[in-house]
Amino acid sequence: MSGARHWTGPGPGSLFFMREVTDETFESEVLRSERPVVVDFWAPWCGPCKAVEPVLADLAGAHEEVEFAKMNIDEHPVTASRFGVLTIPTAILFDGGEARETVVGARSRSQYEQAWGAWLKPPSATP
Repeated sequence: MSGARHWTGPGPGSLFFMREVTDETFESEVLRSERPVVVDFWAPWCGPCKAVEPVLADLAGAHEEVEFAKMNIDEHPVTASRFGVLTIPTAILFDGGEARETVVGARSRSQYEQAWGAWLKPPSATP
């Protein structure tokens, strides 16, 4: 993925990388990706979007098998409309060029893990 860089994280000292995708880059960076991609549809004025950002950033840091990206719907409304995003935050997991699982609203980490369980590897047990 080659979108703009957006550093985010659950707290001081723990930053995870989530890329910004645009209407122009969505096809190449999400739909043609070799790995599943979760896209967080958000807007700067959305309070619940800010609340979910560290949860998704934490998941991004824990699950390298899935890419995580963000799309500002105010700046890039075409893709949001294409996939029926009417409420934010909305996070959609894309795999094989298709939307596979959608989570609407601010949710807990466990709810995202349950929705995307088929794509997320369980965390490694520490010996």
